[in-house]
Amino acid sequence: MLKRFLPDQHVKSIFEITPEHLKDKGIKGVITDLDNTLVAWNEAHATPMVLNWFKRMEESNIDVIIISNNNKNRVEIFSEPLKRPFVYKAKKPLKKAFIKAAKQMNLNRSEVAVIGDQLMTDIFGGNRAGLHTILVVPIVSTDDKATKFNRQIERRILNRFKRKGWISWED
Repeated sequence: MLKRFLPDQHVKSIFEITPEHLKDKGIKGVITDLDNTLVAWNEAHATPMVLNWFKRMEESNIDVIIISNNNKNRVEIFSEPLKRPFVYKAKKPLKKAFIKAAKQMNLNRSEVAVIGDQLMTDIFGGNRAGLHTILVVPIVSTDDKATKFNRQIERRILNRFKRKGWISWED
C-alpha cells in the first residue's frame, strides 16, 4: 500500500523538468498541480520563470493541463493568462480528474506525467490513474489549513521512503 504514494521521480522544482527529459521518457503531456508546485499557494499569477517553463513546453509540443483541488476563481485567475486548460475542484486523490485530463489531451496514460508537491493528493492520485508521477519540493514551507494535516502524514511517509532507500533527496 505504501508504494502507491511513491513517485516515479522526485526533483527540487518544475524547472528541473525539461521537455527533453519528458520526451526521453515518452511523455507528451503534463498534468500539473498549481499551489506550491507552480507558484506559492498564496500567489495569484505565474512568475516570469514559470511563464518561460510553460513556453518551453509549448514550443516542444508538450501539452500541459493545470489541475487543482482549489476553487474555480483561484485556478482560472492563474490559468487564463497562460491560455492553459484547467480542472478545478478536482477532488484529488480521486483518479477521475486525472483520467479526464489525459483524455482531454488525447493521450494514452503512458504518455502523461503528473507533477505535484503532495504525496497524499498529486502522487497518490496520479499513481492510482496509472500515470507517471513526479514529486517536487513545495515552493514555500507554509500551507493553507487543509494541507497542514496532509503534510504531517507525508513527512512520515517520506521518512520511511528515505529509510528504505526508495527516495534520496533532502529538502
